Amino acid sequence: MAQAAAVAKPPAPPRRRRASATPRRLPYLLIAPAALLMLGFIAYPVLSVFYYSLRDYNPTKPWRNGFAGLDNFTRIFTEDPLFRDTLVFSAKWVFVEVGLQLMFGLALALIVNQTFVGRALGRALVFSPWAVSGVLTSAIWVLLYNSQTGITRYLADMGVGEYGVSWLSDTSTVFPAAVVADLWRGVPFFAILILADLQSVSKDLYEAAEVDGASRFKQFWHITLPHLKDAIILSTLLRAVWEFNNVDLLYTLTGGGPAGSTTTLPLYIANTSVDAHDFGYASALTTVAFVILLFCSMVYLRLSKFGGEK
Repeated sequence: MAQAAAVAKPPAPPRRRRASATPRRLPYLLIAPAALLMLGFIAYPVLSVFYYSLRDYNPTKPWRNGFAGLDNFTRIFTEDPLFRDTLVFSAKWVFVEVGLQLMFGLALALIVNQTFVGRALGRALVFSPWAVSGVLTSAIWVLLYNSQTGITRYLADMGVGEYGVSWLSDTSTVFPAAVVADLWRGVPFFAILILADLQSVSKDLYEAAEVDGASRFKQFWHITLPHLKDAIILSTLLRAVWEFNNVDLLYTLTGGGPAGSTTTLPLYIANTSVDAHDFGYASALTTVAFVILLFCSMVYLRLSKFGGEK
């Protein structure tokens, strides 16, 4: 009886093999080397800046080096008028540049999005300045603004203005001249991003709007702009951060002059660290600039409702 019951007992189900954890970890193991390199090249310099911002560090005066606490930050907000002046100019520079670049970039994107003969060549010409480096852009515009061989020479030949005038040496003309030079390089950035987003707008929306009798302006206002909302917010934020940190163009074009009239906060930081060798104070200035950028970016994204309903 017991033997029959043992024979009738169904066989035990086979044990499931435990899934190996290696396949799940493989993607993380593959990206680990690149992640560690990025952490080393990004995190270490950032932490170093925070560390040196609390110290007096000048390689040319080692006897003064040591822990300074918050003295560098106190000096920034109470004793340094150049900090306030350069911060105000940086805000002016960012507002003017980003606003004009967005306006012209949007206009160019709308133009090259149309169908016309030679559109491919037109797009290449519009986007080509973005491929030029900042230093090379500065060199080009330095030659164009040269008082002996540049634009002012040809204008003087036509009876407009005087010979020997240098727009980069006059406090009344240096800012517009620098703005135009950076516009030439920055406008294609907006044109590229906005054009890419324009390609995804459904043509059915425009056709339906035409059937309803909507004008071109109403189509642009109610269809195109809402669709471009996130692209515009993202591009303006990125460009604002880049323009705030702009050093190469202004350093090569004007050197911060004349009389410090085109010195931005990052350019002031570069001069403080490289020329004056005051790395501790420059690190404190960098920390303050980082906090300002972080705060303004968060406020801008919150107010603009990035990623929300269009």
